[in-house]
Amino acid sequence: ISYYRGGKERSSNLELYRIVCMLMIVAHHYVVLSGLMGTDGPMRAEPLAANSLYLYLFGMWGKTGINCFLMITGYFMCYSSISIRKFLKLYLWVVFYRAALVLFFAVIGYQPLSIKDIQVFFPFRTIHSDSFTSSFLVWWLFIPFLNVLANNMTKRQHQLLIALSVIVFTGYSFVPKLLSIEVNPICWFSTIYMIASYIRKYPETIYKSDSVKFWGITSMVLITLSMVSVIAILVLGNYMGRQLPQYWMVSDSQQPLALLVAVSTFMWFKNMMLPQNRLVNTLGGASFGVLLIHSGSATMMRWLWKDTVDCVGHYSLSFLQLVGYSFGAVLAIYLVCSIVDYLRLKYLERPFFIWYDSKPRFVKLQSFLN
Repeated sequence: ISYYRGGKERSSNLELYRIVCMLMIVAHHYVVLSGLMGTDGPMRAEPLAANSLYLYLFGMWGKTGINCFLMITGYFMCYSSISIRKFLKLYLWVVFYRAALVLFFAVIGYQPLSIKDIQVFFPFRTIHSDSFTSSFLVWWLFIPFLNVLANNMTKRQHQLLIALSVIVFTGYSFVPKLLSIEVNPICWFSTIYMIASYIRKYPETIYKSDSVKFWGITSMVLITLSMVSVIAILVLGNYMGRQLPQYWMVSDSQQPLALLVAVSTFMWFKNMMLPQNRLVNTLGGASFGVLLIHSGSATMMRWLWKDTVDCVGHYSLSFLQLVGYSFGAVLAIYLVCSIVDYLRLKYLERPFFIWYDSKPRFVKLQSFLN
């Protein structure tokens, strides 16, 4: 999934944004999938300890990162077409890592092969808020139809559709005791897509749409508010002697601050005029691969966060040591996964699609379906 400036060069500012988004997601998994926040986890036992407060803030950006990632997709894909080749590339990307992880854990003796492992070839089986990859893969098929909608309705209709979607999905989620809604991820992905496509199509209607300073300051304010909301809920819960949902304002992608931070930071990075950087572009291009590798299965997440990184075991480090360890672990995971994905791209994907493109029957099939 590549994005370009001027049709040829990858836009390093948005590649950097993709790296930041994926680091946010990896950091989120460090905290929420490791047992740190579990019933017997140290963060629940000592919610206001310095290490706990740091980890709550460190791991709060996962759903926001998903929104940021989708903003990039919507911004570029609203003027692009979806081909069989593109979807096949995405499908094979997903299936390859799911199958590779099954084989990896079988080889090292961590988990034996099972007949259920055949499910890796059917990544569409479940669509819910915690199955981002499956939801994204299915949602990808909706993009051509979303493009027809975005490119044929009026600006006013576009605005009203965004307003209605945000009011329903965000409004109902924000007031859980009074209103209730089960948000299907495909519906929410489509909402983000409409927001991003509006930014692409009607930038002149957005206040200071080209200002790096304005959107940078706005992003910092919203990020600060998000962090304050987490700390405030933790303090309130401790005072009341109850476990409150500390990530309430950012716990799901449709929550207000998760949405606002994604939009503002996207505008901020979009307006940055960074020179082309080959390393940033390469690492940015591997971001989806990083997601597929480090969160590719329940077994992988258990092996990574509980056995290998051992987040719970390192909770008792001194504050500065914990900061260094957590950042180091997240960066190391991103780097290792990026190297793996680069090798997959070079030695598997590129040769396969050279062969694929050489077969006239595949080209004819694609032309027919388009």
